[in-house]
Amino acid sequence: QVQLVESGGGLVQAGGSLRLSCAASGRTLGSYHMGWFRQAPGKEREFVAAFTWTGGNTYYADSVKGRFTISRDNAKNTVTLQMNSLKPEDTAVYYCAAQYVFGGSIYVSGNYAYWGQGTQVTVSS
Repeated sequence: QVQLVESGGGLVQAGGSLRLSCAASGRTLGSYHMGWFRQAPGKEREFVAAFTWTGGNTYYADSVKGRFTISRDNAKNTVTLQMNSLKPEDTAVYYCAAQYVFGGSIYVSGNYAYWGQGTQVTVSS
């Protein structure tokens, strides 16, 4: 069992930056693929970024590529999402999630076994 808690959300002006953190407890994150998803009001939850345990590869949605960076610190059991050049369309609740290594596509939210409670990110224009 893994418990995930996100932090770092808030209100920021367009062009600004925020850093989201996901702290894990219960088990080490070193055996999971880690992902960030977001959900805006009235929209489906969508993939934002992921970090794979096998190979340490990173993956990003086209909409955030070049602006967001996902990283993990296995020693601290945390995953972070650095978000730069934020846009109003980035406004959403952001969720951290953990997927078993052979759990399927990292782009699909249904393949993730554990989720945090979410943190609100609001970008004003």
